[in-house]
Amino acid sequence: MTETIASGPAGSAHVDDQPRPGRWLALAVLVLAVLLVGVDATVLGLATPFLSEDLRPSGTQLLWIGDIYSFVIAGLLVSMGSLGDRVGRKKLLLIGSVGFGAMSVLAAYASSAEMMIAARALQGVAGATLMPATLALIRNLFHDPRERSLAIGIWGAMASAGMAVGPVLGGFLLGHFWWGSVFLINLPVMALLVAVGAKVIPESRNPDPGPWDIPSVGLSLVGIVAVVYAIKEAAVEGYRWDIALAGVLGVLALIWFVRRQLTLPSPLLNMKLFAHRGFSGAVLADLLTILGLSGLVFFLSQFLQMVQQRPPLNAGLVELPAAIGAVGAGLAAGWVARKLSVRIVVAGGLAVVGLALVGCTTLHADTGTAALCFILFVVGVGAGFSFTVTADVILSNVPKEEAGAASAVSETAYELGAALGIALLGSIVTSIYRGFPTPGGVSEPAADAARESLGGAVETAGQLPGGQGGALLKAAQESFVDGVDVAAGVGAAVLLAAAGAAWFLLRGQELGSSTAGADTAAFATSGQEPPRPGPAERP
Repeated sequence: MTETIASGPAGSAHVDDQPRPGRWLALAVLVLAVLLVGVDATVLGLATPFLSEDLRPSGTQLLWIGDIYSFVIAGLLVSMGSLGDRVGRKKLLLIGSVGFGAMSVLAAYASSAEMMIAARALQGVAGATLMPATLALIRNLFHDPRERSLAIGIWGAMASAGMAVGPVLGGFLLGHFWWGSVFLINLPVMALLVAVGAKVIPESRNPDPGPWDIPSVGLSLVGIVAVVYAIKEAAVEGYRWDIALAGVLGVLALIWFVRRQLTLPSPLLNMKLFAHRGFSGAVLADLLTILGLSGLVFFLSQFLQMVQQRPPLNAGLVELPAAIGAVGAGLAAGWVARKLSVRIVVAGGLAVVGLALVGCTTLHADTGTAALCFILFVVGVGAGFSFTVTADVILSNVPKEEAGAASAVSETAYELGAALGIALLGSIVTSIYRGFPTPGGVSEPAADAARESLGGAVETAGQLPGGQGGALLKAAQESFVDGVDVAAGVGAAVLLAAAGAAWFLLRGQELGSSTAGADTAAFATSGQEPPRPGPAERP
């Protein structure tokens, strides 16, 4: 099957595999979307203390503000990736970019916690079009596996660069403007992406995709959101019949979704992709990695600002080494994986991140800047190697016409892991935090208000007499740090388990060579293991 490209008619396999002119310029535009998502993810963490003070969310609402975006985007990524394969990936990317900018304005001017949650949910709908479309377009722009590895490395590096720019730029904005400004920085990037992308990005789609199955869209959304909601609520509230009902509903919806895909002539997601051990191993590694990291990352900005009392810009600079490490590792990952092996790079990167998280179990209010920067740099290097190589493995094992759906699987694993990580690890932090004893002289109503969130404790302490306020804030800070330390330990265990799983599942997996990529893709869709290249073919 040939790929349809708007800038030229579908031709023979030989013509289709020729290098596309202008592909590097198109890549430069595509990574703007990735940069945008990276910035948006990190500035929210910095803005959380200001949101807490202005919108006064409860502890549960604060978690929803942090993870509703991931819930929605995880539920819709597969559907949107498949839709892009059908209607055109460029078209969906540009429409989603405009929608993302509009929802950023809504979030910037949110006047209540409920409005902010709604705005973040709608941002998730628009965001679900961005990441799978960019990866799928890269798969179709770069046919040579070595060029594609470099392009994916640049893609990953720009995502990390967004995370680097986000805290610094966000810290500057929060130091000079109101918290809504951190969302408005999306607008100039979106405008540039749409204006230039409309001219330089070639359109691509599956020429014979079949209908877009609406029932499958609903089942995937209901299944993922219901399951994650049940896990989140059970972790915070304990067992309740309505939580159990949501979990059962989600599991049944996902089972129904899988069974439906196996019977449809044109499924929303080709389930045979998971029969390939390398594909499944890369997806599982992504999910577990971000699950172990996300809960800690969500609370790191609060630790830096409300425990160590750092100003926003200073907190952003402390987080910068993680992104620097990830950028460098992402650019080198493809070359290193070919020199060593895929499983050494992925499993080794995950093990390094897990050991770095072990170091986070000793965090305290007086932890120095140098120690924090070193730990975060190591986390960035390990994650940069792992995420870049797993993305390359996933794209190398699918044919071009299914690139959108396969990219969406990769991004779904990432977003689902983020939602689960914030839900599970965030709930651990919250439950431990709420257990701090009431200091002497502080009324129970004041202590209860402080237990809602660390931001609430800062605000409540400011309203009490000096001695009482200081004692309340110290107790809250110590309890919060205890929660973060425990969450870091759980995250470390998850990362080390992910390293072990990657070592087993990625055994024998290699990044494609110029002659092997098509065979690998064909075998991925058939559910068989691709033939191992001979010595002369190995990179």
